[in-house]
Amino acid sequence: MYPVSAIVGQQKMLRALILNTINPSIGGVLIRGQKGTAKSTAIRGLAEVLPEIEVIEGCRFNCDPADSDKFCWECMEKKMNGNLRVHKRQMKVVDLPVGATEDRVVGSLDIEKAVRQGVQAFDPGILAQANRGILYVDEINLLDDFVVDALLDAAAMGVNTVEREGVSVSHPANFIIVGSMNPEEGELRPQLLDRIALQVEVTGIFDVEQRIEIVERRNQFNDDPKHFIREFETEQEKLRSKILKAVQLLPRVSTTRENLRTIAEICIAFNVDGHRADIMIERAARTNAAYEGRERITNDDIIEAAEMVLPHRMRKKPFEEEEFSADQLRAVVEGNI
Repeated sequence: MYPVSAIVGQQKMLRALILNTINPSIGGVLIRGQKGTAKSTAIRGLAEVLPEIEVIEGCRFNCDPADSDKFCWECMEKKMNGNLRVHKRQMKVVDLPVGATEDRVVGSLDIEKAVRQGVQAFDPGILAQANRGILYVDEINLLDDFVVDALLDAAAMGVNTVEREGVSVSHPANFIIVGSMNPEEGELRPQLLDRIALQVEVTGIFDVEQRIEIVERRNQFNDDPKHFIREFETEQEKLRSKILKAVQLLPRVSTTRENLRTIAEICIAFNVDGHRADIMIERAARTNAAYEGRERITNDDIIEAAEMVLPHRMRKKPFEEEEFSADQLRAVVEGNI
């Protein structure tokens, strides 16, 4: 994997990805941009610096040993028999191919076997693999409708349910959705867009020196990947350590009523639908504070979060394109309008 710390520029994209790894409850990120802007490289490279999680040994659904209420049937049986073992591993990045079949995504159920063997006849799909990890969908705007519906259901309930001819199987399916897309190839369904918390736009870099650095680093990686990875191991370890410290600090980060007032004023000023934006800005701002090593949210944290939450949630007027304004955002926060 190309080291994520070796990516030149694209700081907003990297920040959105990192915040979700620290706090999965934020709700995912959509990366929109031109081809060749390191979208897939960043997401797949993120796997090398993800924090560790505890899982039950041998579980096909990555059950959390600290949450027995959400155990799959196999882990419930292990618990009852007293042979439940726990080990640690890194969070995973699981790819969801655009052309995946329904059975490949949600899992398949052999009805004949189900009659004889019950839930043992269930063959888990991609949603099971992605539980408590990152589900990466490249070209997310090109997904078939049945896949979008499955993602929406699982994202809303935290559970994937497969029903075939009266037989029903459910398993935990909590995952971070990370999607990438090229807007030139079509837009994302509004229902799925609303479920993804953060959105960032990536474009090509127009600084000459940075573009030279991009080509040089890519050539070095292609010529000797192992040496290139060793060169950036110190930076990778710094990033791992910073993410881990943020995970540990996050429960202690507090949000004041004044912070919430600022967030509410922002959402009103930008005319967003519903209240999901308020919730997501607060979560992202609190996580950003933890990443920066602080126990209190500042206005800069709120601005950083709002810039990623608001652009795709602003209510559009008929026949009028309403654009997000960073200057207006800062003015609202500073109380100038």
